[in-house]
Amino acid sequence: MDDAAAMVHVVDDNESVRRAMSRLLKSVGYRVKAYPSAEALLAELPAADDTPAVVLADLVLPGLDGIALAARLGSTSAAPPVVFLSARGGIPSSVRAMKQGAVDFLEKPVHEQQLLEALGRAVARSRERILERQQLADLRRRHATLTARERQVLVLVVSGLLNKQVAWELGVSEKTVKVHRSRAVAKMGARSLPDLVRMAGRLGLEVEPASGGMADPSSGPSGLPPGHE
Repeated sequence: MDDAAAMVHVVDDNESVRRAMSRLLKSVGYRVKAYPSAEALLAELPAADDTPAVVLADLVLPGLDGIALAARLGSTSAAPPVVFLSARGGIPSSVRAMKQGAVDFLEKPVHEQQLLEALGRAVARSRERILERQQLADLRRRHATLTARERQVLVLVVSGLLNKQVAWELGVSEKTVKVHRSRAVAKMGARSLPDLVRMAGRLGLEVEPASGGMADPSSGPSGLPPGHE
Protein backbone atom coordinates (compact mmCIF):
# COMPACT_ATOMS: atom_id res chain seq x y z
CA MET A 1 0.00 0.00 0.00
CA ASP A 2 1.09 3.57 -0.69
CA ASP A 3 0.64 4.52 2.98
CA ALA A 4 2.87 1.72 4.32
CA ALA A 5 5.29 4.16 5.94
CA ALA A 6 2.53 6.08 7.72
CA MET A 7 2.22 5.98 11.51
CA VAL A 8 -1.19 5.70 13.18
CA HIS A 9 -1.44 6.79 16.82
CA VAL A 10 -4.42 4.92 18.32
CA VAL A 11 -5.96 6.53 21.41
CA ASP A 12 -8.60 4.52 23.27
CA ASP A 13 -9.05 3.72 26.95
CA ASN A 14 -10.27 0.20 26.11
CA GLU A 15 -7.31 -2.16 25.90
CA SER A 16 -9.14 -4.71 23.76
CA VAL A 17 -10.04 -2.00 21.26
CA ARG A 18 -6.42 -0.83 21.13
CA ARG A 19 -5.23 -4.38 20.48
CA ALA A 20 -7.85 -5.02 17.79
CA MET A 21 -7.14 -1.75 16.02
CA SER A 22 -3.40 -2.30 16.18
CA ARG A 23 -3.71 -5.78 14.66
CA LEU A 24 -5.95 -4.54 11.85
CA LEU A 25 -3.81 -1.56 10.94
CA LYS A 26 -0.54 -3.47 11.08
CA SER A 27 -2.07 -6.15 8.83
CA VAL A 28 -2.55 -3.57 6.06
CA GLY A 29 0.90 -2.05 6.42
CA TYR A 30 0.58 0.81 8.87
CA ARG A 31 2.96 1.36 11.74
CA VAL A 32 0.97 1.68 14.96
CA LYS A 33 1.46 3.02 18.45
CA ALA A 34 -1.36 2.81 21.01
CA TYR A 35 -2.17 5.00 24.03
CA PRO A 36 -4.77 4.67 26.82
CA SER A 37 -5.43 8.42 27.06
CA ALA A 38 -5.01 11.76 25.34
CA GLU A 39 -2.49 12.79 27.96
CA ALA A 40 -0.35 9.73 27.19
CA LEU A 41 -0.32 10.61 23.50
CA LEU A 42 0.58 14.25 24.14
CA ALA A 43 3.41 13.20 26.46
CA GLU A 44 4.96 10.88 23.89
CA LEU A 45 4.05 12.40 20.53
CA PRO A 46 7.35 12.97 18.71
CA ALA A 47 8.34 16.24 17.11
CA ALA A 48 7.23 16.76 13.54
CA ASP A 49 9.29 15.02 10.90
CA ASP A 50 8.75 13.84 7.34
CA THR A 51 6.85 10.70 8.34
CA PRO A 52 3.10 10.84 7.58
CA ALA A 53 1.16 10.39 10.81
CA VAL A 54 -2.49 10.22 11.86
CA VAL A 55 -4.25 10.18 15.22
CA LEU A 56 -7.15 7.71 15.47
CA ALA A 57 -8.91 8.59 18.71
CA ASP A 58 -12.06 7.69 20.60
CA LEU A 59 -14.20 10.73 21.25
CA VAL A 60 -14.92 9.76 24.87
CA LEU A 61 -11.71 9.44 26.88
CA PRO A 62 -10.75 9.72 30.56
CA GLY A 63 -9.25 13.12 31.33
CA LEU A 64 -8.97 15.11 28.13
CA ASP A 65 -11.68 14.00 25.72
CA GLY A 66 -11.25 13.71 21.97
CA ILE A 67 -12.42 17.25 21.24
CA ALA A 68 -9.95 18.70 23.76
CA LEU A 69 -7.21 16.51 22.30
CA ALA A 70 -7.89 17.80 18.78
CA ALA A 71 -7.83 21.37 20.08
CA ARG A 72 -4.51 20.76 21.86
CA LEU A 73 -3.00 19.17 18.76
CA GLY A 74 -4.32 21.98 16.59
CA SER A 75 -2.35 24.52 18.63
CA THR A 76 0.90 23.03 17.34
CA SER A 77 2.43 23.89 13.98
CA ALA A 78 2.76 20.28 12.83
CA ALA A 79 -0.33 18.59 14.20
CA PRO A 80 -1.16 15.19 12.69
CA PRO A 81 -4.67 14.92 11.22
CA VAL A 82 -7.28 13.36 13.53
CA VAL A 83 -9.91 10.70 12.78
CA PHE A 84 -12.52 10.20 15.52
CA LEU A 85 -14.34 7.04 16.52
CA SER A 86 -17.28 7.14 18.90
CA ALA A 87 -20.10 4.90 20.11
CA ARG A 88 -21.81 7.96 21.55
CA GLY A 89 -21.39 10.43 18.74
CA GLY A 90 -24.22 12.30 17.14
CA ILE A 91 -24.42 15.43 15.05
CA PRO A 92 -23.37 17.97 17.74
CA SER A 93 -20.22 16.01 18.58
CA SER A 94 -19.30 15.50 14.93
CA VAL A 95 -19.75 19.20 14.20
CA ARG A 96 -17.51 20.14 17.14
CA ALA A 97 -14.94 17.59 16.03
CA MET A 98 -14.83 18.97 12.50
CA LYS A 99 -14.46 22.50 13.83
CA GLN A 100 -11.35 21.34 15.68
CA GLY A 101 -9.88 20.07 12.44
CA ALA A 102 -10.88 16.40 12.45
CA VAL A 103 -10.61 14.77 9.03
CA ASP A 104 -13.39 12.25 9.70
CA PHE A 105 -15.89 11.28 12.38
CA LEU A 106 -16.88 7.60 12.39
CA GLU A 107 -19.41 5.86 14.61
CA LYS A 108 -18.72 2.50 16.25
CA PRO A 109 -19.00 -0.22 15.19
CA VAL A 110 -17.15 0.98 12.10
CA HIS A 111 -16.77 -1.06 8.94
CA GLU A 112 -13.18 -1.95 8.16
CA GLN A 113 -13.27 -0.47 4.66
CA GLN A 114 -14.82 2.76 5.94
CA LEU A 115 -12.07 3.07 8.55
CA LEU A 116 -9.28 2.40 6.06
CA GLU A 117 -10.70 4.93 3.61
CA ALA A 118 -10.86 7.56 6.35
CA LEU A 119 -7.28 6.83 7.36
CA GLY A 120 -6.21 7.05 3.72
CA ARG A 121 -7.70 10.55 3.51
CA ALA A 122 -5.99 11.54 6.74
CA VAL A 123 -2.63 10.24 5.56
CA ALA A 124 -3.03 12.20 2.33
CA ARG A 125 -3.69 15.32 4.44
CA SER A 126 -0.59 14.57 6.51
CA ARG A 127 1.54 14.27 3.37
CA GLU A 128 0.20 17.62 2.15
CA ARG A 129 1.15 19.27 5.45
CA ILE A 130 4.63 17.75 5.32
CA LEU A 131 5.10 19.06 1.78
CA GLU A 132 3.92 22.52 2.86
CA ARG A 133 6.41 22.53 5.76
CA GLN A 134 9.22 21.46 3.46
CA GLN A 135 8.35 24.15 0.92
CA LEU A 136 8.18 26.82 3.63
CA ALA A 137 11.54 25.72 5.07
CA ASP A 138 13.03 25.95 1.58
CA LEU A 139 11.57 29.44 1.10
CA ARG A 140 13.06 30.56 4.41
CA ARG A 141 16.47 29.20 3.41
CA ARG A 142 16.31 31.11 0.14
CA HIS A 143 15.15 34.30 1.84
CA ALA A 144 18.06 34.03 4.29
CA THR A 145 20.50 34.29 1.36
CA LEU A 146 19.22 37.78 0.45
CA THR A 147 21.24 40.79 1.50
CA ALA A 148 19.60 43.45 3.67
CA ARG A 149 19.13 45.71 0.63
CA GLU A 150 17.69 42.89 -1.46
CA ARG A 151 15.15 42.23 1.29
CA GLN A 152 14.16 45.90 1.34
CA VAL A 153 13.71 45.92 -2.41
CA LEU A 154 11.74 42.66 -2.28
CA VAL A 155 9.23 44.01 0.23
CA LEU A 156 8.72 47.25 -1.69
CA VAL A 157 8.37 45.47 -5.05
CA VAL A 158 5.76 43.00 -3.80
CA SER A 159 3.92 45.94 -2.24
CA GLY A 160 3.21 47.03 -5.79
CA LEU A 161 5.76 49.82 -6.23
CA LEU A 162 7.46 50.42 -9.56
CA ASN A 163 11.25 50.34 -9.76
CA LYS A 164 11.43 54.12 -9.87
CA GLN A 165 9.21 54.37 -6.79
CA VAL A 166 11.39 51.86 -4.94
CA ALA A 167 14.44 53.91 -5.92
CA TRP A 168 12.78 57.02 -4.52
CA GLU A 169 11.90 55.27 -1.26
CA LEU A 170 15.45 53.98 -0.75
CA GLY A 171 17.30 57.00 -2.09
CA VAL A 172 19.14 54.99 -4.74
CA SER A 173 19.16 54.93 -8.54
CA GLU A 174 16.60 52.96 -10.51
CA LYS A 175 19.45 50.96 -12.05
CA THR A 176 20.57 49.89 -8.57
CA VAL A 177 17.02 48.80 -7.75
CA LYS A 178 16.86 46.71 -10.92
CA VAL A 179 20.08 44.94 -9.98
CA HIS A 180 18.87 44.15 -6.44
CA ARG A 181 15.45 43.12 -7.73
CA SER A 182 16.97 40.77 -10.29
CA ARG A 183 19.21 39.17 -7.69
CA ALA A 184 16.34 38.79 -5.21
CA VAL A 185 14.11 37.15 -7.83
CA ALA A 186 16.91 34.76 -8.84
CA LYS A 187 17.75 33.80 -5.25
CA MET A 188 14.08 33.24 -4.38
CA GLY A 189 13.52 31.19 -7.53
CA ALA A 190 10.43 33.21 -8.48
CA ARG A 191 9.04 32.77 -11.99
CA SER A 192 7.01 35.98 -12.00
CA LEU A 193 5.97 38.92 -9.84
CA PRO A 194 2.75 37.17 -8.69
CA ASP A 195 4.92 34.18 -7.73
CA LEU A 196 7.17 36.50 -5.70
CA VAL A 197 4.10 38.02 -4.01
CA ARG A 198 2.86 34.54 -3.02
CA MET A 199 6.28 33.72 -1.60
CA ALA A 200 6.30 36.89 0.48
CA GLY A 201 2.85 36.02 1.79
CA ARG A 202 3.92 32.52 2.82
CA LEU A 203 6.97 33.96 4.57
CA GLY A 204 4.75 36.35 6.50
CA LEU A 205 6.63 39.40 5.31
CA GLU A 206 4.92 42.63 6.32
CA VAL A 207 3.88 44.06 3.00
CA GLU A 208 2.06 47.38 2.88
CA PRO A 209 -0.14 48.09 -0.16
CA ALA A 210 1.36 50.79 -2.35
CA SER A 211 -0.10 54.20 -1.61
CA GLY A 212 -1.89 55.84 -4.47
CA GLY A 213 -0.81 59.25 -3.23
CA MET A 214 2.95 58.83 -3.37
CA ALA A 215 5.08 61.77 -4.25
CA ASP A 216 6.30 61.88 -7.86
CA PRO A 217 9.61 59.97 -7.78
CA SER A 218 10.94 62.07 -10.63
CA SER A 219 11.33 65.07 -8.35
CA GLY A 220 11.88 65.97 -4.71
CA PRO A 221 9.55 68.11 -2.55
CA SER A 222 10.86 71.23 -4.25
CA GLY A 223 10.40 69.82 -7.76
CA LEU A 224 14.07 68.91 -8.11
CA PRO A 225 15.39 65.40 -8.68
CA PRO A 226 16.64 63.60 -5.56
CA GLY A 227 20.02 64.83 -4.44
CA HIS A 228 19.57 68.28 -6.03
CA GLU A 229 17.55 69.98 -3.33
